[in-house]
Amino acid sequence: MTSPGSIPLPATGPTEQNRPAEQARPAGPPRTGQPLAAPVGPSLTRPPSMIARRWPGPTTDAGRTVLLASTASAVVGASVLTTTRPGLGWLVAALAGTAAVATARVVRSTPSSPVAVRTEPTEPGTAASADPAHPGATGAPGRVAQAAWAAATVALVAVGTFRAAGWLFVLCLLAAVVTGTLAVTGGRSPFGMLFAATLPPAAVVRALPWAVRGVRNDHPTGSGIGFGRVLTSLAMSAVLLTLFGLLFSSADAVFANLVGGLLPDIALPGVIGWLLRLILIGGGLLGGAYLVSRPPDLEGLRPAPSRPAHRLEWTIPLVLLDALFGVFVLVQLTVLFGGAGHVLRTAGLTYAQYARGGFWQLLAVTTLTLLVIAIAARRAPKATRGDRLVVRVLLGTLAALSLVIVASALYRMQVYADAYGATRLRLVVATVELWLGLLFVLVGVAVVRLRAAWLPQLVVGTAVLALLGLAVVNPDRLIADRNVDRYLQTGRLDVNYLSGLSADAVPALARLPEPMRGCSLRQLAAELPRDGLWATNLGRERARPDLEAVQGAAALMDCSSYLRRW
Repeated sequence: MTSPGSIPLPATGPTEQNRPAEQARPAGPPRTGQPLAAPVGPSLTRPPSMIARRWPGPTTDAGRTVLLASTASAVVGASVLTTTRPGLGWLVAALAGTAAVATARVVRSTPSSPVAVRTEPTEPGTAASADPAHPGATGAPGRVAQAAWAAATVALVAVGTFRAAGWLFVLCLLAAVVTGTLAVTGGRSPFGMLFAATLPPAAVVRALPWAVRGVRNDHPTGSGIGFGRVLTSLAMSAVLLTLFGLLFSSADAVFANLVGGLLPDIALPGVIGWLLRLILIGGGLLGGAYLVSRPPDLEGLRPAPSRPAHRLEWTIPLVLLDALFGVFVLVQLTVLFGGAGHVLRTAGLTYAQYARGGFWQLLAVTTLTLLVIAIAARRAPKATRGDRLVVRVLLGTLAALSLVIVASALYRMQVYADAYGATRLRLVVATVELWLGLLFVLVGVAVVRLRAAWLPQLVVGTAVLALLGLAVVNPDRLIADRNVDRYLQTGRLDVNYLSGLSADAVPALARLPEPMRGCSLRQLAAELPRDGLWATNLGRERARPDLEAVQGAAALMDCSSYLRRW
C-alpha cells in the first residue's frame, strides 16, 4: 500500500534477509571479504607417508618404568665406560643397556600395557594389522630372534674385556651396532635390513618428545612417587656417596685402593666427558626403548617381482661360466696335488710367488660369483618343472665349483703365510674367505630348495659368528705363535712387526730367546698402562707379569739390529 501521490516501484524480489534458504545463489566469483563456502563432497586428505604407515610409533607416552630403567642404565654406562682402551666397563655398560631395552620390551608385552593395533592403510601385498602376541606378523623380531641378536651384541662388546687387540674390538663394535639395530627393529629381507639401519638416529629424535610427555604426564596415584622425585632422590644419593667416598679415600690409603676405581673423576674434563657419555648413551637407550615399544613394519619391503628372462637368456651365460670354472678347478687340482714341483716347471715361479699372485684375484672371483648367483636366481624362470631343474643344476654346479676355488684361495694364503709370515691382514682375509665358503654352502641349500627367505638373516648371523670365532682364537697371539714357530725353523723373524702387536701376543713372544725376546716386548712393556677396575682386561692382565719382568732390562738393550724386517 502506497501513500497518495507516490509512484509505485517495481517489485525486486526477496531481500538478503528474507531470501529462501533453499534458493541457490547465482554463480560467480565471491565478493571481496566474503568467506568461501566449504567444498561439497568428500574431503581431500593427503595419504600417509611410508614412515607413518610403516612406523607410526607408540600410542602411549613413555612409562615410568621405561624412563627409570633408561636413566639408570645411562648413568651406569656413563660411569663405567672407558674411552681410552677396552675393558670390563664396556661389558657392564652393554649389559645395563640390554636390561633397559628389555624392560621396555617386557612392559610393551604385558597385557596391561596398551599396544596399538595397526590400522593405517597398507601397501599391496603387505600385512594389514599387527598382532601384539605375534610381533613377527609385522616384521618385528620374534622373541627368539630378538634374544639372539641381543646376545650377539653383548658377546661382541664383551670381546673388549677378554682381548687387548684394539683393532679387533673396533670390528666387534661395528658389528655390535648392526646386531643391536636388528635386535630392536627386525627386518628379514635385504631391503628391510637396509631400511632398519636408518631407524636408530630417527628413533632418538622421535623418542625425546615421547619421553618428555611421559615425564609431564606422570602423575602418581595414592602413595606412589613420580619419576621426577625418584630422579631427584637418585641424584642426591650419587652426590652424597661421591662426596663422602672422596673424603674417606683421602683419609685412608687402604680404603682409597679399595674403592678408587669406583669413584668418578670430579675434575672439569672428567665431568664434561661424563655428561657427554650420559647424553649419548641416554639418547641411544631412549631410541631403543621407543623402537621396541612399537617396532616398525618391515615385512613388505621387498623389490617388485621382475619379469622372468627367457631360458636361453640366462642358460647360455651360466653354461659357459660353469665350463670356465670347471677348467680352472681342474688346473687347481693339478697344482694342489702336483705341489711346488709342478708350479716351478709350468709357471716359472716359486710356490710363494704363485700363492701371492693369485689369492686376491680368487677372492674377487668368489665375491662376484655370489652376485651372479643372486641375479640369476632372481631372473631365472621357475614356472615349470624343467625350469626349476635347470636352475638347480646350473646354479648348484656353480656353487660347488666355487667351493673348490675358495679352498684353493685358502691354500694359497696358507702357503703365502708360511713363506712370508702371518699378519693381521692375512688372517682377516683368510677368515673372510672361510665365511664366503660357508655362504656358498648356504647358497647351495637355497638353490636346491628354491627358497631363500631365510638367507639374509643367516648371512649376517654367520658373519657375526666368524668375527666371534676370530676373537676366540685370539688373533694377535695366533699371529705371534706362527711367526715364532717360523723363526725357530728358519731363523727369520720380523721383530719390528711383532713388537707392534697387542698384549695378547706376549705369551707367544715370551718363547723367543734373548735378546729378541726383550726387543719384541720392550715397546709393549713401556706402553702397558695401569688399569683401573672398569678398564680391566684379561689379555693385559695375563701379559703383565712377563712385561714387568723385562721392563727394566729391555730398556738397556740395543735392539737396532733387530728392529728391521728379516
